[in-house]
Amino acid sequence: MSKQEIIPNPENPETFTGIKVHKPKTMAAGMPAVYSSIRHVFGEMGLARGLNALFHVNQMKGFDCPGCAWPDPDDERSRIAEYCENGAKALAEEATSKSLKPEFFARYSVREMAEWTDYEIGKKGRIAQPMYLPKGDTHYRPISWDTAFEITANHLNALDNPNEAIFYTSGRTSNEAAFLYQLFVREFGTNNLPDCSNMCHESSGVALNESVGIGKGSVKLEDLYEAEAIIIIGQNPGTNHPRMLTALQKAKENGAQIISVNPLPETGLISFSNPQTVKGALGIKAQLTDLFLQVKINGDMALFKALEKKLLEYEAEAPGTVLDQEFIAQHTNGFEALTSNLANYSYEELERISGIDTHQLEAFSQLLKNKKKIIACWAMGLTQHKNAVDTIKEVVNVLLMKGSIGKPGAGTCPVRGHSNVQGDRTMGIFEKPGEALLNKLDEVFGIQSPREHGYDVVDSIVAMHEGKAKVFFAMGGNFLSATPDTKYTAEALRNCKLTVHVSTKLNRSHLVHGEEALILPCLGRSDKDYLNGELQFVSCENSMGVIQQSKGSLKPISEHLVSEPMIVCMLAMATLGDKSRINWMKYTESYDRIREDIEKTIAGFDNYNERVRHKGGFYLPNGARDGQFRTLSGKAEFSAGILEEFPIKEGEYRMMTVRSHDQFNTTIYGLDDRYRGIRNERRVIFMNTEDMKKEGLKKGDVVDLHNSFGGINRVAHRFIVIPFSIPKGCTATYFPETNVLVPIDSVAEKSNTPTSKMVALRIEKTGASVEI
Repeated sequence: MSKQEIIPNPENPETFTGIKVHKPKTMAAGMPAVYSSIRHVFGEMGLARGLNALFHVNQMKGFDCPGCAWPDPDDERSRIAEYCENGAKALAEEATSKSLKPEFFARYSVREMAEWTDYEIGKKGRIAQPMYLPKGDTHYRPISWDTAFEITANHLNALDNPNEAIFYTSGRTSNEAAFLYQLFVREFGTNNLPDCSNMCHESSGVALNESVGIGKGSVKLEDLYEAEAIIIIGQNPGTNHPRMLTALQKAKENGAQIISVNPLPETGLISFSNPQTVKGALGIKAQLTDLFLQVKINGDMALFKALEKKLLEYEAEAPGTVLDQEFIAQHTNGFEALTSNLANYSYEELERISGIDTHQLEAFSQLLKNKKKIIACWAMGLTQHKNAVDTIKEVVNVLLMKGSIGKPGAGTCPVRGHSNVQGDRTMGIFEKPGEALLNKLDEVFGIQSPREHGYDVVDSIVAMHEGKAKVFFAMGGNFLSATPDTKYTAEALRNCKLTVHVSTKLNRSHLVHGEEALILPCLGRSDKDYLNGELQFVSCENSMGVIQQSKGSLKPISEHLVSEPMIVCMLAMATLGDKSRINWMKYTESYDRIREDIEKTIAGFDNYNERVRHKGGFYLPNGARDGQFRTLSGKAEFSAGILEEFPIKEGEYRMMTVRSHDQFNTTIYGLDDRYRGIRNERRVIFMNTEDMKKEGLKKGDVVDLHNSFGGINRVAHRFIVIPFSIPKGCTATYFPETNVLVPIDSVAEKSNTPTSKMVALRIEKTGASVEI
């Protein structure tokens, strides 16, 4: 196995693609976003197909964007464009008219394809038919669907124990497919249901469940319009959730003040130009952030402890005017323990760890002092640290102190990345299911669900690496590129007897495989999906708990594509046969049959088939939104977390992985990061200028990056040094290129999420440089 197969990017500076660096942008979106959207959509689909897709994406009777999970307006949608630039890019990738037929796979061996970059792999097109890689072969070959399911079933049934199989789920999977998938897996006999949430908002789910009794956010979209203050922590909405900028702009117009907390100054939080308005089309920008706090990497918990101390002091000076004492007394538990905990920390210590000085802290606390309606939004900048769960609880502490939850204009808002990652968990995709769900499955379907907890993502990788798991089945996603410790994960996948990927497009996980491998091509979100001559729809859940339908409008690029729900049904029938207690055939009649059984099983889905057809869908129950906290105590719980500083050795730096503006998760749309001023290159490391001087580095120098966690040397070769506004001692790089540096055994406490936002890094000169 060569290094190029694992890290397929240039090893020599002469092969860099011609990087150009410009001054970072000071305004997000605007007409440049429109031009970019048009170029991607029409370039991949052509005019007619592209217009069809754009007119249907995120519309009431259209399909849900295959990108992020930001909610659509409940009432009216924009007739011009209810999508953002990166949503258009995601749509262009999924709905491309380019297809990969058997001739393509006959021409290129797996090894040849593995030498391509992720960007090159993703641009080849949609997979047009099932493909099979036999043991010892070098090329994928076409295979019938029946034979593909037979091979998969034979491997599954040959296992000594159902727990030797792993069933991964991507956040793109619909509610209907996810429900059937977990149902099949549990009838098969395992809870090995890792999903992409394990790598992103698992920490949020754990923290919120323990604090307020529900592992989801509590706010609706309209709450942002009523908020007095919005805190955005560890999130870059301009790139990752661009439609959120419209909501923030409206909140600002209504009087809200916005505080941004992040190690990098992100363009989307500085100012925004809405291209659907006259001012935006003319390039007139709207300022968004009132206060930017450039926190150190992993300094958030210290910052919020300092804020809590300030609020307590203000309350002591004017009792009953700063904190919501009535809310604290009636609806919370543990306030005294919190105040005792905070007394253990000095402002000097908290300032040193957070990087936020006394004057900035004073501005932050004064801004919130008299506010009653506060919303806290966050993303991976909080969730991918060792202390992520306690950090999120610290944010919740502030909301509880102010009584800012369970009322309009206030609450928690973890912003999900993929468009149905929250819905998959609601449907039962979870390696640690509750007894209530398992009992209901057994009651409704007459099966005996396993009670032993299964593997999450990290545990799955370790199990495959150790030979304890032998079949890996992925419902969507690009597992290898999404996961930590790339070399270790690749070795784990290669240990499997069989790897199976349900996919729309070629990705790197197809090229790092088990002894045998299958690619099962499925319909995309935008594709028309017919059953028995009737056009079907699926449903998704967005970040704010709305269930709505999604109906494709495009002709599939191949007659050999099958929907995810039907793939699960055929897999279940092939694997379980007459032993199954479930009538899988009825689900092949209509997706209404699936929703009928979801209604019987999952709380909150009463009259599912009727309500999902309503304009805008329906909200799921949310106790925290209604001021009902379903914790063990029946009250919202304050947290008295212990602050621990991340150990950094002399000569090491803190590294966080980030997305460029030309990517969504592991999908690379292009080689530019327009907002940060990077063109035509991804292998860069953003550094503080003082750190560069300390290391004797200059702009354009080429360095190797090392991590030695656990005594193992991990290396990412040939990165170009770029000076940037980032706190001293901190660096940033793009993923998945530096996932190779994220240790498999460096995880968040309780959630087991990889610590991709807090990696100890050593930087070594190569002696080479590139001209910029």
